Amino acid sequence: MARELQHGATIWDVARKAGVSITTVSHSLNGKGNISDATRERVRSVAAEMGYVADAMARGLRNSRMNAIGLVFRSLDSLGNYGPNGVDVFMKLAGAAAAETLNRNLGLMLVPDLTRAPLPPFSLSLDGYIVFAPHLDDPVIALLEKRGIPYVSWDRDPGRPGFRNWVAHDDAASTLIVLDHLAAAGAVSIAYVGGTDRNAWNFDCEAAYVAWCLEAGAEPRIHHVPERDGVEGGQEVGARILADGLPGAVFCLTGRHATGVAQAMQERGFSIPGDVLVCTGSDSEHSRQHQPPISALDVDIPAAAAALVQQLVDVMDGAKEPAPVLLPARFLERESTRPQTTPSR
Repeated sequence: MARELQHGATIWDVARKAGVSITTVSHSLNGKGNISDATRERVRSVAAEMGYVADAMARGLRNSRMNAIGLVFRSLDSLGNYGPNGVDVFMKLAGAAAAETLNRNLGLMLVPDLTRAPLPPFSLSLDGYIVFAPHLDDPVIALLEKRGIPYVSWDRDPGRPGFRNWVAHDDAASTLIVLDHLAAAGAVSIAYVGGTDRNAWNFDCEAAYVAWCLEAGAEPRIHHVPERDGVEGGQEVGARILADGLPGAVFCLTGRHATGVAQAMQERGFSIPGDVLVCTGSDSEHSRQHQPPISALDVDIPAAAAALVQQLVDVMDGAKEPAPVLLPARFLERESTRPQTTPSR
């Protein structure tokens, strides 16, 4: 079914609104010419506001079926690094999604932040999009909605409670599994380390942690560190945690942060799991390779990719009413959280 979109702005419209020539618009959007940073930024802002698509061929394909979908990693857009060291979930998902699309005689294109110019050709001309880990009121989703382009998301956009075309692992339930495991292993005080990206994963896991602490009569110990800070950020937050007193366990959402926390504890003479338990909500090469290996939640990538592609195909075809899909996560117990013989802190 061909996609019908509103006619977008032209280069003349952008030039008039920005008060520049069409040559300046072209050079600003394509990173060419001797143009001041202020002018270039103003033109790009006007173009984004007006929904201008610079590529003429892309404009001509708006009402055609490309038989290809796009995959946008918002978490990697935020990191500014599309190959973070030791984090393999993104490329695993890309591979699994590619296999799913090929099985349906479709193509898959990885595309960067759709709100940032210049974009690769055809970036906004695909039949639909999977948006991985959208942020609160995500501008990429706002752009897709403005243009009437079908999309689904891995995890919900927290600012769009009425949107139902999303797939996720049950973050709240998974968090409770981890906390119950740590408590059963002897931890009384459990510190929590979340990221700073404003996405559903961070929001829902932290809310579940706070609720668990209230029910257990434990004092919440919450710390935040930017996802982009990686292992070094985990080392820094590990020092902060110890400044408040050694907890019985530390639960870090990201594997790189968990590895940094574990290193910080060990460098100060504390043993894992003898003195403190460490667990992560996202398995990674770092958590698997650390000594001792760090217990982790693991996502079922093939199941997630299959659900996302199926849901997007349904949306593009208008085949069924939207409904969220929640998948269970798997808990991988490793040496870092083996049960202790005596209660921990």
